[in-house]
Amino acid sequence: VQLVESGGGSVQAGGSLRLSCAASGYGYTTHRSNCMGWFRQAPGKEREALAVINTGTGETFYADSVKGRFTVSRDNAKSTVYLQMNSLKPEDTAMYFCATHLDSGGLFWFEEYFEYWGQGTQVTVSS
Repeated sequence: VQLVESGGGSVQAGGSLRLSCAASGYGYTTHRSNCMGWFRQAPGKEREALAVINTGTGETFYADSVKGRFTVSRDNAKSTVYLQMNSLKPEDTAMYFCATHLDSGGLFWFEEYFEYWGQGTQVTVSS
């Protein structure tokens, strides 16, 4: 399974970005539902979970820090999960990663449950 993030970049505070996570590989596409998560890690800080989605049910869950500003969605035909980020703040600056737990009927949150990770995409928000 391979995950490739894209869509990162530099934006001013208050702006928006949409990240994409394209999944490929037999292990991913053979399951009706997988749990996909978005995480971020800022310099000197631990990686934190932001949002997760079950690709089969569409169920989602968000961290309080991004609830109401970020929206996770999926396009199963494209095996792609998105993270729409609005009202960005300088403290959102970080490397953003997507990850997946295969063959899931629900949601996972803690990173140790995610089996495959992308390489990350950098998001920089200036004030």
